[in-house]
Amino acid sequence: MEKPIDIELINQQIYAESEFVDQLKAEAGKVIIGQHHMIERLLLGLLAKGHVLLEGLPGLAKTLAIKTLSKCINAEFSRIQFTPDLLPADIVGTLIYNPNKSEFTVRKGPIFANFILADEINRAPAKVQSALLEAMQERQVTIGNDTFHLEEPFLVLATQNPIEQEGTYPLPEAQTDRFMLKVLITYPKKEEERQIIRLIMAGEKLPEVKPVVSPQQILKARNLVRSIYMDEKIETYITDIVFATRFPAQYGMDKLEHLISFGGSPRASINLAMASKAYAFLQRRGYVIPEDVREICHDVLRHRIGLTYEAEAENITQEDIINKILDTVEVP
Repeated sequence: MEKPIDIELINQQIYAESEFVDQLKAEAGKVIIGQHHMIERLLLGLLAKGHVLLEGLPGLAKTLAIKTLSKCINAEFSRIQFTPDLLPADIVGTLIYNPNKSEFTVRKGPIFANFILADEINRAPAKVQSALLEAMQERQVTIGNDTFHLEEPFLVLATQNPIEQEGTYPLPEAQTDRFMLKVLITYPKKEEERQIIRLIMAGEKLPEVKPVVSPQQILKARNLVRSIYMDEKIETYITDIVFATRFPAQYGMDKLEHLISFGGSPRASINLAMASKAYAFLQRRGYVIPEDVREICHDVLRHRIGLTYEAEAENITQEDIINKILDTVEVP
């Protein structure tokens, strides 16, 4: 007989252990004006052990946000600027011959950090992207005959620019599927932009950010996120949403049949469940509700739905398809 779940106890644990979230947001807010959605999604990826792909125009604080977050968590940060001439060894490291000892020694690359900023990831060729892929999926790196495990928390936060496509290598579906979330970064509001101007004009340097969370606290929070209660009805709701991206006609959405070339993989269902739990944690709640699923659904699914030529001809986007699915699939 299964032991009954004490939701009240989980609630108390979550409330006590999630205090650092407000501290972290407040500390990051010293440097990052606005962009609350982006900061929240970076925290989601961190708590749900999922990598994040940020897409937005230059100058929207993507790099600054990631750098600031790593300072707030007292973790090691590494930035890799992806360029067409980059080699896999530039990321993972290589073997260096030592003539004094007549042997090869391992020189570790920038991938050996807690936070990896893969800047403009779509500018690197396939070989480099596949080297990053092993680190993202297996959380390990192979150099020569040696395999090295990457220290947790390990998070790849990649950025790509949606407008300058010349000289880029589009990420294959297999790689984009490895990202838990794809977050679209938008312009700040007018008042926020005025505050940004004031902040920059006030001094040569940005305000100093202090560590408010330890990596151990993040790992402890991750374990708590997994313990958050998810009812069977919510599980069914998640699988219905993902199945509707594959077989829309079964859910009464015949018009979507010719617009979708492929739907979400099982990884979409797993990530939607994990991200929903992490979102509940950020709300300091010990159980998942349908609104949690709906809130993060676009970020989990937008890069996992393929569009047909008909959809592109009709200017229909993944956002439109996800909206239609959320409006149609029955909410528990």
